[in-house]
Amino acid sequence: MTIATPERYAHMLDAARSGGYAYPAINVTSTQTLNAALQGFAEAESDGIIQVSVGGASYLSGQAVGERVTGSLALAAFAREVAKRYPKITVALHTDHCAVQYLDGWVRPLLAYEADQVAHGQEPAFQSHMWDGSTVELGKNLEIARELLDASQAAHTVLEIEIGAVGGEEDGHRASPNAKLYSTPDDALRVARELGLGDDGRYMAAFTFGNVHGAYKPGFVKLRPDLLGDIQQATAQALQDGVIDSTADFPEDKPFLLVFHGGSGSSPEDIALAVRNGVVKMNIDTDTQYAFTRAVAGHMFANYDKVLKVDGEVGEKKQYDPRSWGAEAEAAMAGRVVEACQQLGSAGRALK
Repeated sequence: MTIATPERYAHMLDAARSGGYAYPAINVTSTQTLNAALQGFAEAESDGIIQVSVGGASYLSGQAVGERVTGSLALAAFAREVAKRYPKITVALHTDHCAVQYLDGWVRPLLAYEADQVAHGQEPAFQSHMWDGSTVELGKNLEIARELLDASQAAHTVLEIEIGAVGGEEDGHRASPNAKLYSTPDDALRVARELGLGDDGRYMAAFTFGNVHGAYKPGFVKLRPDLLGDIQQATAQALQDGVIDSTADFPEDKPFLLVFHGGSGSSPEDIALAVRNGVVKMNIDTDTQYAFTRAVAGHMFANYDKVLKVDGEVGEKKQYDPRSWGAEAEAAMAGRVVEACQQLGSAGRALK
């Protein structure tokens, strides 16, 4: 496996949009969870996306350091090295949910670093970055997106934007009770007018359709994936009518590359409809966190008297060796990644 080049990443996204499938985007917080994600993609014979949040990037640098750019670049370097051992699939690296207060300390420095890499004939460390403008009004959101899209072109990366607000909490960021949980076709037309549709830099759009971050039972989240179809249709019609212009190449019924956030507790039917309507990337975090930690808990409960020195005994070293429970956790998380690839239709479709 290789880490995607900018050209390969563009090919991945285009193939998913035209082929009617999506890539799981797996949040990682350590080399263990990174290895689990790589293992899962390889077992599923699927390309995919590995991403790190603002908190995850800080944690990756070491809790005594807590520096996001350091953690991000360390992850990228480690991923490039271990990825060489999985030659049959391609993985892109992405930074997730950068809110306005983190731009100057995280994504802007990374984009500047990557632009310098490109200027010196190297590949960028990451292949895409997310600007989470859900806490600012749409005009300001798109103003910042325009600036970041220009920087992304220099860095040969793809930008991800969020239009509206995803409910619940993501890494310390919580949507307000009156947040706009449903984007509109008018919002989409404004995005297309101000950012283009790939003519002035490639981007993915996370329009909101009732999404909620966190862990919920099926039925709690009230998704409207049909809204994504309305957004695509309205934009396609505006192109046909000459209301907006674009010379970019994309399927006429799917002008936008769409992203699905907050999918825990979603029904298979809602997920499938979202993908049919142009979702090419679905964030997977809560479920893989649980799969990893559940395996650790299972090991500890099953080996209670071996991982603890109970009543003055010495325990059993091979059972409290982190490699013991770590391998179980990685295998369990990898299994959940395989499940996501199968559900989203990317399994067995790694690009040749």
